[in-house]
Amino acid sequence: MKAEYINPFISALSTTFSTMLNTEVRRCQVSLKADECPMHEITGIIGLSSDKAVGTVVLSISKAVALKAASAMLLTEVNEITDDVVDAVGELTNVIAGAGKAELEEYHLSSSLPNVITGRDHSIRFPSEAAPLCVQFESDWGPLALEVGFSLVTEPAGA
Repeated sequence: MKAEYINPFISALSTTFSTMLNTEVRRCQVSLKADECPMHEITGIIGLSSDKAVGTVVLSISKAVALKAASAMLLTEVNEITDDVVDAVGELTNVIAGAGKAELEEYHLSSSLPNVITGRDHSIRFPSEAAPLCVQFESDWGPLALEVGFSLVTEPAGA
């Protein structure tokens, strides 16, 4: 996967946390995604697709980050995973994926509604052609990761 496909999402994540949540994130390690398990226990997922490209954007955040983010968004202290926290993670995923997608406008991508999974030991499947990258971040609230798998659609032979 080319850096030009993931950089818009990295920038969107940093901007979203800074502007919406008033907290900074620091990029740490970047690696190829080695397995199908997200790094943290709360995962927001959005699919992207067009006739030119397909991809998946995953926001994987720790429980501590999810609670602080939801508290900031709801303007009230949240201490446990509730439907409001799940909705907040879905909204963050939607904002990040939407802003990143806007930077890739030449692919005319449509996005799915966000799905949020809570708990450990779940798998995320990326498009078969995509070699997903995982970008780990640290914040004052705790760790989070952005996983993006994106590939161009090749035309079938003889088309």
